[in-house]
Amino acid sequence: MCAGEMGDDRQHTLEAELLARARELHEGNEQLRRTHAREREVALALQEAMLPTPAPTGHVKAAVRYRPAASTMNVCGDWYELVELSEDRVAVAVGDVVGHGLSATGTMGQLRSALSAMVRVADGPAAALDVLDLYARSVEGAESTTVVQAVADYDTLTVTYSRAGHPPPALAHVGGAIEFLDQTVDPPLGASPEHLPRSQATATFAVGATLTLYTDGLIERRGENIDVGLSRLAASLRRNPGLDPEALADALLAEVGADSEPADDTAVVVIRL
Repeated sequence: MCAGEMGDDRQHTLEAELLARARELHEGNEQLRRTHAREREVALALQEAMLPTPAPTGHVKAAVRYRPAASTMNVCGDWYELVELSEDRVAVAVGDVVGHGLSATGTMGQLRSALSAMVRVADGPAAALDVLDLYARSVEGAESTTVVQAVADYDTLTVTYSRAGHPPPALAHVGGAIEFLDQTVDPPLGASPEHLPRSQATATFAVGATLTLYTDGLIERRGENIDVGLSRLAASLRRNPGLDPEALADALLAEVGADSEPADDTAVVVIRL
């Protein structure tokens, strides 16, 4: 065999090896894509089961929304909860677990259930988050979770709230003024080296006001300052004062969180006080 023929054989062998490796890589990537897609499907089904539509209460009309991220990597860490504490008091919470997929869904379920129980017996939102912070330190994946807990009192016409590193709720007053409930904030759950008591603040409202709680997926966009997202939220609330909670929740997702491929999942709760 001449040198030229030997060179051709080596080249053909190398090409065959490269084609085989490329085929293996493609098959591996396709298997990984199918695995991620299946995990997303299971996580979303579990998320849906854990986040049922809240039962209506005597004093409040509420709407809830959950919109998953486009990517499996950022899905299923958000949650909401609405609890009627008494005839005159209702508690509403929204949280965001760091993580994605089934692990985030499992952590979310534990924290949501724990807070739902705690707010029923705690003396206010700060006390509920205080205990939740202690609990979160023993739950794998719960560290750095953000959450806001609010309690609306229809007897005193007040909203008392506590925030663990979470974006501020928006209170749309009768007349059009938008107030972000940002007078107090503490670190996310388990983020401080030592457990410290949580703080809370109170705002007043008139009958007919609207309270909106949400996760950061609603207001954050790539390369954009968070204040721009908050301004967009306030503008949308001012544009739509007459919408009922269901229509307003849809409007907020369309106008504030508009993104054909959202990078993060989003939870929204709108209640008409």
